[in-house]
Amino acid sequence: MTAIDWTAKAAALRLDGRAFIDGTRTDTVQSFSKSSPVDGRFLCDVSRGQAVDIDRAVAAARQAFEDGRWRRKSPAARKMILQAFAAKLLAHKEELALLETLDMGKPIRYSQSVDVPSAARCIQWYAEAIDKVYGEIAPTPESALALIEQEPVGVVGVIVPWNYPMIMTAWKIAPALATGNSVVLKPSEKSPLTALRMAELALDAGLPAGVFNVVPGFGPEAGSPLALHMDVDCIAFTGSTKVGKQIHVMAGQSNLKRAWTELGGKSPNIVFADCPDLDRAVDAAVGSIFFNQGESCNAPSRLFVEESIKPLFLEKALARLPSYQPGNPLLPQTVMGALVDNTQLSTVLRYIAQGKADGAALLAGGEQAMAETGGYYVQPTVFDGVRNDMTIAREEIFGPVLAVLGFTDAAEVVRQANQSIYGLQAAVWTRDINKAHGVARALRAGTVHVNQYDEDDITVPFGGFKQSGVGRDKSLHALHKYTETKTTWIRLDSPF
Repeated sequence: MTAIDWTAKAAALRLDGRAFIDGTRTDTVQSFSKSSPVDGRFLCDVSRGQAVDIDRAVAAARQAFEDGRWRRKSPAARKMILQAFAAKLLAHKEELALLETLDMGKPIRYSQSVDVPSAARCIQWYAEAIDKVYGEIAPTPESALALIEQEPVGVVGVIVPWNYPMIMTAWKIAPALATGNSVVLKPSEKSPLTALRMAELALDAGLPAGVFNVVPGFGPEAGSPLALHMDVDCIAFTGSTKVGKQIHVMAGQSNLKRAWTELGGKSPNIVFADCPDLDRAVDAAVGSIFFNQGESCNAPSRLFVEESIKPLFLEKALARLPSYQPGNPLLPQTVMGALVDNTQLSTVLRYIAQGKADGAALLAGGEQAMAETGGYYVQPTVFDGVRNDMTIAREEIFGPVLAVLGFTDAAEVVRQANQSIYGLQAAVWTRDINKAHGVARALRAGTVHVNQYDEDDITVPFGGFKQSGVGRDKSLHALHKYTETKTTWIRLDSPF
């Protein structure tokens, strides 16, 4: 098989950053210049959506919903169209992967092998689920028949982040579309290109115009008008806890629309001395924090290692760091790419400086890398001697920074692990099944991994406790976010 020259493909790419409303690319009054974090190259001008553009998109979505061009299609018909949509994504895998890498800096090897297939798998899975979900009949007296059904909520506003643009979009739009809703999506201004292309491919697959609209733009200018819109029935958001709180306020200030938020994390990864496979634990700890440049809400950024094995664990971890040095994301051998922009670069470097100032021991990394490229790269960074009250142990850094803490007592490490405003994910490594169950039950997190980290599937829900948000993405549980529960009570007269 001939290797793909991604650099040449990138040079030949012709990009369209215009909004997608009511089935067509359309200009907005304003636009902004989008550059790539890979090397600072100009990509294209992108629509800078304003309230008037959100109004247009919502109106198109409302019209599509009310006239029933999508929601009144049979489950089998909706399934076939969404299956064709998923197939279109796979057929355009190279194009979409390249857009994802140029847009937000992740290595092309993962854009192609993880992001595009995962997005397609999500849409395909919900397509298959459409005609597998049944209503209910309530246990009423013989004089009545009570039907309990799920109806689409209406117009769904979706706001997704920049770290997994395609996957996060799919997690939201797939169940929303499967249940018959219309969607207005605002992708992050830092990574809008794949969402715009996905909308075109959905139309090509047979999704009616107006059902899936995409308006790029900045949060205050496009995101807020979407969350505040009186004709949006539901808002689904993934992003920071700070903005998530604002989304809930805006939902209440407007029409009391339901608001689903998947927010930040500071996930604890707990390794006991009786860990059944230390090398696998090291690989998971290092690989999971440096994957996607550390720009993952569920990254295991707090590593708790039992003191008796901590020296050996750190020795093994540091020996793996050469494999995670940042490189050109367009080269297939690169495993850690660029941070999304200069703002995020500055944020990560500021946290590293704070870790040093607070007295944590910098074991590796801590510096900007590849500055001469014009891109935004940071060395894989490891701190030891971290206390749970330090800033780097409390706040979400969203970069390749690992904070290592020691422990000697199971009850104490659980207390420290739970001592966080977040509760997205956690992990425990032990060969003792009783300890594994006990610690997993005690950890306040939406997902607890045992003897692995981040093994995952569309069939299980994703979301967190506490300030990691409300509601769940993925699995059949997500369908309920985008439906209304309706009861129809029918009085029956006895025929006898």
